[in-house]
Amino acid sequence: MGVWYATREDVKAALDFKETARASGRIDRALESASRAVEGLCHRRFYPQVATRHWDWPGGQYARPWRLWLDDSELITVTALSSGGTVIAAADYFLEPNRSGPPYNRVEIDLSSSAAFGGGSTHQRDITVTGLWGYSNDESPAGDVDEAMSVSETDLDVTTSAAIGVGSVLRVGSERLIVTGKAMKDTGVNIDVGDSLAASAADVSVTMSTTTGAPAVDEVILIDSERMLVVDVAGTVLTVKRAWDGSVLATHAAGADIYAPRTLTVTRGALGTTAATMSAGDDIWRWDPPGPVRELCIAEALTAVLQGQSGYARVVGSGEAQREAYGRGLADLRESVYISHGRKARTRAV
Repeated sequence: MGVWYATREDVKAALDFKETARASGRIDRALESASRAVEGLCHRRFYPQVATRHWDWPGGQYARPWRLWLDDSELITVTALSSGGTVIAAADYFLEPNRSGPPYNRVEIDLSSSAAFGGGSTHQRDITVTGLWGYSNDESPAGDVDEAMSVSETDLDVTTSAAIGVGSVLRVGSERLIVTGKAMKDTGVNIDVGDSLAASAADVSVTMSTTTGAPAVDEVILIDSERMLVVDVAGTVLTVKRAWDGSVLATHAAGADIYAPRTLTVTRGALGTTAATMSAGDDIWRWDPPGPVRELCIAEALTAVLQGQSGYARVVGSGEAQREAYGRGLADLRESVYISHGRKARTRAV
């Protein structure tokens, strides 16, 4: 899968879809399509990626050989810059536009320095830039690693899953990971011996046996076969929404185990990083796409799922007022695919 700009949980919450493999697969396809559609619309990729990229010496294309335009390779930070095999120090170049970047769309030599582009045996791939590419690197804390991890393990236990969904891009140390699945894990917390739950949507207070490992707000928990959404935590008491995620109300006895989706299936060493060992307690950071981009991705995915259910023939109204529902009809789908994947005319003069 590619990088998504929203998570499976974002779309499920909007649709109130039951957690099934079939529903998840449909939503995942819609998110992949929506993310690529957003990129096609905006002509940029938003996620951060570590990479080394090469350019020809700019003197043959531009009037100013000290200015390198990066075109579609937007830059967040530079790790190393060289030209003709000669390293250019960070003090000898500028990233522009300095007032609004990152992202940066060009690198300029400081004309007061002795540095210069060029000097290689040919002009081809004379300039090498290693750095973090993309639109933004905004991150939020998302919990901690809950186990030691080798470089080859792909099941990551975390202390909380409230801020993590399928599709989230995480960072632990210098390694980035993409979440491709979530599974339930015993939190070590139980319903307290003096409490129980009736099969009633009005019975929303769960008294816990301990606060160590306690679920967090917005975390989905599993007790027996019923899923619940945690909406508040006060001391040892959880306030929950019952029968969440399409599950069925049931009675639950004192001492019942409380599970949460804290085992993540992850792609290791993602986006140009290298898999590394992890220790329990290591901080987990979640990459956050720009707000409008995330909202558009959710909206596109919602429309795709609903249109798919109707055979791409969803309509609104009735009688003479009946018309095709806006968005993701076949005509819209064709246009979206052309924008994101169609071969375009040249953009540079020969």
